[in-house]
Amino acid sequence: MKAGLIVAMEKEYQALKRAGIESVQSGMGKTAAAMTATELILRSHPDCIINSGCAGGLADSLNVLDVVVGTQTAYHDVWCGYGNQPGQVQGQPSRFFADPTLLAAAQAIQCERPRHFGLICSGDQFITSPQEEEAILSVHPDALACDMESAAIAQVCFHYVVPFLSFRIISDVRHSSSQSRQATYESFWESVSESSFSVLSALLERI
Repeated sequence: MKAGLIVAMEKEYQALKRAGIESVQSGMGKTAAAMTATELILRSHPDCIINSGCAGGLADSLNVLDVVVGTQTAYHDVWCGYGNQPGQVQGQPSRFFADPTLLAAAQAIQCERPRHFGLICSGDQFITSPQEEEAILSVHPDALACDMESAAIAQVCFHYVVPFLSFRIISDVRHSSSQSRQATYESFWESVSESSFSVLSALLERI
């Protein structure tokens, strides 16, 4: 299976490059991610798309460097009015489901780091406070992690009927002050290495 791998940031791209994993860098945010996914699908015709990189933890069970696999993705910053669910773009599903084959492959691989399976939320916002975390959880109480790209790429893949999976490494965790969360995020890039992405490499080999 030919997989197209999308990451947002230069640091993510370079970390994957050191690990020998080819990827496409989109830039941060929903618009950049959607544009890159569309171009990748139309130009390269991948059999599936995987979105990887880092994400902020929303569940108490998560620790830095844990892996979160998105069984579903959704927006946390969308409200299209009554008749739509919070987080739902009008005319679109309220949540986008991961491809079952890709999800089964992610469940089957061996991994030294703890893996968690559940909802990943996306929005054009870097989360810096417990208040912002609670705002997201008020929309999606079962959310495990948040990023700025997964749901947008999932929506594009839904439109083009391309199998999709979001596969994220936790860079900072819940219940942190703005200063400590930023410090944790910065230290994440000092501690993350190519070995941190070995589980992603194993997934790509399996599919």
